[in-house]
Amino acid sequence: MVMNQLGLVIIGRNEGDRLKACLLSVVEQIESIVYVDSGSVDGSVVMARSLGVEVVELDLSIPFTAARARNEGFARLINMNRNIEFVQFVDGDCEVSSQWLETALFELKAKPEVAVICGRRRERFPQRSVYNLLCDIEWNTPIGETKACGGDAMMRVAAFEQVGGFDPTLIAGEEPELCVRMRRRGWKILRIKAEMTLHDAQMTKFSQWWNRTMRAGHAYAEGAWLHGKSPERHWVKESKSIWFWGAVLPVLAIAMIWLTKGWSLMLLLGYPVLIYRIYSHKKQELNFKDALSYAWFCAIGKFAQAQGQIKFYLAKLRKQQNTLIEYKTLTTNINRSN
Repeated sequence: MVMNQLGLVIIGRNEGDRLKACLLSVVEQIESIVYVDSGSVDGSVVMARSLGVEVVELDLSIPFTAARARNEGFARLINMNRNIEFVQFVDGDCEVSSQWLETALFELKAKPEVAVICGRRRERFPQRSVYNLLCDIEWNTPIGETKACGGDAMMRVAAFEQVGGFDPTLIAGEEPELCVRMRRRGWKILRIKAEMTLHDAQMTKFSQWWNRTMRAGHAYAEGAWLHGKSPERHWVKESKSIWFWGAVLPVLAIAMIWLTKGWSLMLLLGYPVLIYRIYSHKKQELNFKDALSYAWFCAIGKFAQAQGQIKFYLAKLRKQQNTLIEYKTLTTNINRSN
């Protein structure tokens, strides 16, 4: 396998030992690596450079997004090595599986119609909290041709450049949006049966999960705003579901209490039905407890997602720049003497 045709872009901020694990999983496999840092205060930049990795420190006077970070990392990567034909994007809180780069590169070289290859991202500690577990379940998606990838994926440089890279203005959902534009150009997105990365969410609080879910709602809203009028109606169905369960149904139930002498509250029985439907779908692959937890949080998540949708449309109405919705806490585990 000709690994000099492959480059790697890692993005992160204050990922601490998670970033160190990420870098150590790839530095011995590939030469062309760029780490893009967005204002870390935990020694990440020094540590990355100590491992011989090229570092891009983002200008923080310009609004930060993961999409912008990936684009700047890609630009530096191509400038370093113009022979690169494929690029692996990785989030700094993920460790790359030992066989992934070679496996994904082989698949991309063998399938010239494919623009993006992704595999199984797993949560490193799914049993530490229900929120970590929810991430692991979320990432267990079907194998084969798909519509989108996540933050960890290997891409064909020609396809990435053809569509102009990520949209740097998006604060979330930039990967599916990129895939929409790629598929319009005739490219395919493929998910293969292979271990790709280990993710370390360190999500232990309900508030963290809520913010992450709210960010997803914002992404659905923006995706529908950008591509909802296209033939595939990108994320329109998902956004309608969020509005119905997260806003319309509860508002109707409460607003009509006086007119219906309380009978309108019966509408809220739709939520147990929703939970059961999701549970029935997941019980084939999960045990009872995990399937029920997933269904319960999917239902509650409609309210967080609705908040994210409202945030997006309020910003549009006010003509304001959308700001990041973050859920992680600061990590400072790197020895600053590195």
